[in-house]
Amino acid sequence: MATQDFLVELGTEELPPKALKPLSDAFTQGIVKGLEEAGVAFGAVESFAAPRRLAVRIRDLADAQPDKSVEKRGPAVKAAFDDSGNPTRALTGFATSLGITPDQLDTMETDKGAWLVYRTVEKGKPTVELMPDLVEKSLAALPIPKRMRWGAWKTEFVRPVHWLILLYGNKVIEAPVMNLKPGNKTRGHRFHCPKELIVPTPADYEVVLKQEGYVLADFAERREQIRAGVATLAEKEAGGKAVIDEDLLDEVTALNEWPVPLMGRFEERFLDVPAEALISSMKEHQKYFHVVDAGGKMLPLFITVANLESKDPAQVISGNEKVIRPRLSDAAFFYDTDRKTRLEDRIEALKPIVFQDKLGSIYDKSVRVAALAKKIAEAINSDPALAERAAMLAKTDLVTEMVLEFTDLQGIMGQYYAANDGEHADVAKALNEQYMPRFAGDDLPTTLTGCAVAIADRIDSLVGLFGINQPPSGTRDPFALRRASLGVLRIIIERELPLDLQTVCEWAEQNFTVLTEKNTASTVVDYMLERFRAHYDEQGIGAEVYLA
Repeated sequence: MATQDFLVELGTEELPPKALKPLSDAFTQGIVKGLEEAGVAFGAVESFAAPRRLAVRIRDLADAQPDKSVEKRGPAVKAAFDDSGNPTRALTGFATSLGITPDQLDTMETDKGAWLVYRTVEKGKPTVELMPDLVEKSLAALPIPKRMRWGAWKTEFVRPVHWLILLYGNKVIEAPVMNLKPGNKTRGHRFHCPKELIVPTPADYEVVLKQEGYVLADFAERREQIRAGVATLAEKEAGGKAVIDEDLLDEVTALNEWPVPLMGRFEERFLDVPAEALISSMKEHQKYFHVVDAGGKMLPLFITVANLESKDPAQVISGNEKVIRPRLSDAAFFYDTDRKTRLEDRIEALKPIVFQDKLGSIYDKSVRVAALAKKIAEAINSDPALAERAAMLAKTDLVTEMVLEFTDLQGIMGQYYAANDGEHADVAKALNEQYMPRFAGDDLPTTLTGCAVAIADRIDSLVGLFGINQPPSGTRDPFALRRASLGVLRIIIERELPLDLQTVCEWAEQNFTVLTEKNTASTVVDYMLERFRAHYDEQGIGAEVYLA
């Protein structure tokens, strides 16, 4: 069977950066799945994704579905003919439904007698007829939470679409997709090459875009080019090391078609602000990479990735420096302002903040967690007074200016502010360690005070929510109780704490007066152990090992 390469490219307005890679993967998988279901043979599959395009290239795609043998069983021979040997209504009806005459049927012998059967070969559809529908279905199935419409069209997509390539070999497949007439023309970089470019064959696709259009269409290639460029710039210009967060790298890759790393500076006075606050500001708002020296200390530098080759890079750098200065000034202002009020003076401010309607405020939760953390600290041979103090202060940084602006700094800023207030080192550290482990595989609390508060906080949530009959259900888990369960178990087991889970849950239950469910402590323990079993299953550890 003859084969040719196939290319589809959908040109759009700038796609959401965090969604670009998932959309590209889903688009590719949808086309591959469609080809497999249609039985069309194909070779290597390549994905391309850039801010203004999604594309898939299929190598060695067969020019048609394979022919398929079809066999349809009709009535039994006994029922097909009457006593005179004439066709019955059963036979004529079967033949008519197939558009044939009775004499075109074969006889098939089985252990249950003889049957009439129709045998034929169904010719496979040409690939060029299959592909438009297959591409349309793949686009319709993309994971887009909110689709938009534009102009007078009823077509919906994540962003307005403007052009479409459908190429099989060097021939354009003419059938429209998403109300777009296919062609063999793509578009280059919005500024460097704002014109149409001809793609002669699928094999030429990324070459044309790269050499003529100033577009690196391959997401992985672009990603590695950014990684290498950022790392080299940090080392060459500052003798430092760029800290490359993988999620940020993905986002920056999705924002650029023609990436050019540039280094900027900010005033050294901002280094008095905790590094985490500076990093959060640069990363979340500006998509900058920060730079550290050989000892890991932050330098007053950042690396931005421009989506063009400027004739005057100094102007681009200056513009970015102007943008980052007020951001860092805000962080410095929040830090200075927050330190004027002690954390213990913020406890009252937790009273109006609702944790859960029936379970009260964040203040109410803090009181319960403090009582529970005190008992846990006694059980694990830690200092009960420190655990109680840490638990009462644990949520106070939620009402600081810094955390209100940068929510991902909760706990981290608590530790800085507690140290500034002169709190015991273990208390300060516990304010950050209460959230550990934040995700699967994350570090655990290093202090026993941190362990006590982290366990108490999670157990209070579990017992409280199960006690009012609000356990996780299906995909709904707004209080992240599944993660909380594994966190507690990991801390107890990996830190080898002498703690009985049933007892801790019973202590927590005693702190509530509003629970409506009976035997809540036992229910929570059963749930947690079931989650642990699933955790072991995911790691490939058999149930019999866990049960033993």
